[in-house]
Amino acid sequence: MATLGALTYSQLVTAVSDYTQNTFDTTDMNTMIQQAEQRIYNSVSLANLRKTSNTALTPSVQTFNAPTDLLSVYSFAVIDASGNYIYLLNKDPSFMQEAFPNPTTTGTPKYYALNGPSVPVTRLQFILGPTPNAALVTDLSYFAMPESIVTATSTWLGDHFSSVLLYGTLVEANTYMKGEADMTAMYNQKYMEALALLKNLGDGKQQTDTYRKEERVTPQ
Repeated sequence: MATLGALTYSQLVTAVSDYTQNTFDTTDMNTMIQQAEQRIYNSVSLANLRKTSNTALTPSVQTFNAPTDLLSVYSFAVIDASGNYIYLLNKDPSFMQEAFPNPTTTGTPKYYALNGPSVPVTRLQFILGPTPNAALVTDLSYFAMPESIVTATSTWLGDHFSSVLLYGTLVEANTYMKGEADMTAMYNQKYMEALALLKNLGDGKQQTDTYRKEERVTPQ
């Protein structure tokens, strides 16, 4: 059985086959791995998955397309001509329609909403309120779906948190095999334990440091 450490794609395939004592078709194996990755990446917010996008807005145009790999927004700002960052507040599309019913009303945006794709646009769209009155530049920090280990061969997840990837794939594999319920439960428990550790990293350690605000001493 493969020793659990950093896992490349081929090592992950070998480990899953060893644990399940089964050899899977490559297409089926890839599907199981990608299903596991999808569950993981949609469960945890990691700084390692964060990207930045800068877009020049078109004056008098209320919407613009979101990046194709966007999972969720971390922060969204517009940069004015003086280089000042103006962070926008997230609102529901219905709020935007009520608060800014006339898209010809322009100004410096204060709010944004993420709207679903519409024909012929196939990407998510940002709605700004009010409609920008200048060619402002956005500073969008967002969580993205990284390339799968299936095509990348090695990934941050496989290198640094292979346990969650392995057990997530084993859950998918045992489900595919219609394996015994107790084995699925065991793999799922191991997966949830590994996921909890990963969430602790993403939700806690990557968003704080040792110099906490409450520990600062106010000069006398």
